[in-house]
Amino acid sequence: MVWRGHRLGLALSVALYCVVFAPFGVLAQPLGAQAPSGWDPYLNPLQPLPSVKSLQINREKAELGGFLFHDLRLSRDDTISCATCHPLNQGGVDQEAVSTGVGGRQGGVNAPTVLNSGLNFRQFWDGRARDLFEQAAGPVHNPVEMDTNWREVAAKLQRDAEVKQRFDKLYADGVTGANIQDAIAAFEKTLLTPSPFDRFMRGDPNALNADQKHGYALFISLGCASCHQGRNIGGNAFQKFGVFGDYLKERGGPITQADLGRYNVTGRERDRGRFKIPSLRNVALTPPYFHDGSVATLNEAVRIMAQYQLGRRISDQEITFIVAFLSALSGELPEPRR
Repeated sequence: MVWRGHRLGLALSVALYCVVFAPFGVLAQPLGAQAPSGWDPYLNPLQPLPSVKSLQINREKAELGGFLFHDLRLSRDDTISCATCHPLNQGGVDQEAVSTGVGGRQGGVNAPTVLNSGLNFRQFWDGRARDLFEQAAGPVHNPVEMDTNWREVAAKLQRDAEVKQRFDKLYADGVTGANIQDAIAAFEKTLLTPSPFDRFMRGDPNALNADQKHGYALFISLGCASCHQGRNIGGNAFQKFGVFGDYLKERGGPITQADLGRYNVTGRERDRGRFKIPSLRNVALTPPYFHDGSVATLNEAVRIMAQYQLGRRISDQEITFIVAFLSALSGELPEPRR
């Protein structure tokens, strides 16, 4: 696997854990009350979620951002909002292989979840946006998504006296594209979904059942945590899709522009077929899977990951246990705004 910078140390620590400890059934213990400050990546590569309060987000900006996230006026023909492709009550995705934008136009990539996305080190599958602020501009300007621009969106919002008043209160320059991005980013940072696994990590041994605990042990011992670790259980590195085999070739069908992944951003050959590792939080709620939305079930996604990313053929029973663990990552979903 290709790792860069400080991630090399974390990858080596996970590999050491898997080789030395996991074969003997030694499973990292739940974290204490002071987690995540007590988190030790050498013993437990997964980390519990922070609290929203600890992130110190401006509440009024986040509330405005939540309103804008659901506002159809962000699209050219007033038919598409951020929530159209990222409904919060469905795990933050539309559960389609690719999303549909204005005029019925189809995108080329599976919509990633917006939940917990503020914990990602980059945004989009190819990592082209540095943060949520940059990401918020992408769909608005994309001709197959919202197909508009900030000038037109700001003009529509300016005509709404109540919305204009809210912007004027929070921003010295009122309704602008940058301020719309800032508010939406503030809202999206609040979309944390604490799960039973977080309670387990913080010391509640009864938060997971026996199958989920066994699946957690397999997740560690098989090496899944070499990529899916940290607070978001992923989302903090790039990785090639197909370390132990050419998945895209064996998948069949033409290689699309989206299949090139990070290469579309950097133009470097080594980035061909590399993608931002997705978070596994709420993964049981977000089919279909992978950047192309080509896999319908989580069981099949786990089998493919084991084969092509870890070089392992795992049994149906092992897959069942791992999926049980992944279900424990489904958290408390935010209420949809109106």
